[in-house]
Amino acid sequence: MSDDLKGKVALITGANKGIGYEIARQLGSRGATVLIGARDIERGEEASNKLRSSQIDAKAVQLNVTAQQTIDSTAQQIEREFGKLDILVNNAGIAIDRVPPSQLDIEKLRETYETNVFGVFAVTKAMLPLLKKSTAGRIVNISSGLGSLTQNSDPNYEFAEMKLLAYNSSKTAVNALTILFAGELKDTPIKVNAADPGFTATDINQHRGYRTVEQGATAAIKLATLPNDGFSGGFFDENGVVPW
Repeated sequence: MSDDLKGKVALITGANKGIGYEIARQLGSRGATVLIGARDIERGEEASNKLRSSQIDAKAVQLNVTAQQTIDSTAQQIEREFGKLDILVNNAGIAIDRVPPSQLDIEKLRETYETNVFGVFAVTKAMLPLLKKSTAGRIVNISSGLGSLTQNSDPNYEFAEMKLLAYNSSKTAVNALTILFAGELKDTPIKVNAADPGFTATDINQHRGYRTVEQGATAAIKLATLPNDGFSGGFFDENGVVPW
């Protein structure tokens, strides 16, 4: 347990399990107060109780990234209790398409974008006034190598056969949001970056991934704790830059 993040407040969406929980655990173990964003408040409370048992300052907040009312109420709660937000990790996401692009139901495309794209936008917009009150705000958008157009167009890419229109393109859109928000905020202390966790074993892939959640959280933790001269507007995994 260290205290290099003591006094920092971090909000992680979809943090009651998987990579989101691990990101919260690692930030909390370094002294940050971690807010566990969860659609189901009971699951959020279970996760925060588990973290508190390890002496981590954790608190559950009911946050559904597709429900604006819960986003707004979370922002208001953070304003009341902390007066600022230092770290936002947009982790909540879904992957529900398992068919070739031409066979995808348009409702699944819409549902995917509601969570993976519009949810990231809505949460970021609502939390931005709080992040601007931080001396060094950090926004980390959890993306995916499957969102890389360069990799998707490479026949030798490890996951070249995974042509999931809804999921892949939603992560490409998350990368675009990252670049555009970073551009708007370039003259502020806020840094905005996208993280590729790699093929990590989580519910989103029925735990078929070959990476642990500890490994999957590595890039996000680095980006959430960048120094003042760190990069903004990039796409990274734990080894460095991921091609757009």
